[in-house]
Amino acid sequence: MPRQEGVSLHELAEAFAQAMGGQPSPPDSARAGGPEPISDGLSEPPALSDAADAEESPTTPALEPIETGPADDDPCPISPAAILEAMLFVGDRSGAPLAPARAAELMRGVSPEEIPGLVDQLNRRYAADGCPYQIVSEGPGYRMALRREFHGLRNRFHGRAREARLSQASLDVLAIVAYRQPVAAEEVSRLRGTPCGVLLTQLVRRQLLRIQRPEGKRHPVQYLTTDRFLELFGLQSLTDLPQSEEP
Repeated sequence: MPRQEGVSLHELAEAFAQAMGGQPSPPDSARAGGPEPISDGLSEPPALSDAADAEESPTTPALEPIETGPADDDPCPISPAAILEAMLFVGDRSGAPLAPARAAELMRGVSPEEIPGLVDQLNRRYAADGCPYQIVSEGPGYRMALRREFHGLRNRFHGRAREARLSQASLDVLAIVAYRQPVAAEEVSRLRGTPCGVLLTQLVRRQLLRIQRPEGKRHPVQYLTTDRFLELFGLQSLTDLPQSEEP
């Protein structure tokens, strides 16, 4: 199905190129039709202060590694592939992709180098069974995602999304994060030449961006794009972003 939103990948790449070139983007009034519409299914969020980004997230509890191997009284023996599949279905509470190191940490006798092979094994099984989902690579890890041919069914299930508008300033910020992620708010503001904390918060509220908190209190929070960003722009992964030459 064709995408319903109005912002194109070309415009996203153009916004990033303009930000990197240090040239101001043309005002919204100079673009035909005003700000580009984007169907995000959410109402216009209120402006929030940067303090909202600094809220502490719950600490991920330490878990004991799960034993793998056959069990005489278990009709569904636990295997590394089954454990990995379960972790991907549950997902990380912060929304971050599952890193191979984290997955291996929760399984005894499995190394991070073995995780890609397990992902391939699961995807082959999904394809053979005609499953509507697959495991996709995103940044440093993996996540479970609906196959593209089922996106239309998902949209029908959720109902018609109400159209909201994404301003040129928001598009500029979104483009910088998309091409530079993970990136801190200070770096986004430096590249754009103006404070961007409120815009970043709004994009997080619209589920186009997510926050990642690096280990250590001295490291600032970082921003990354979400699955919703990929869906709205019709991308399988970030590698499908159009190339934008930086000065």
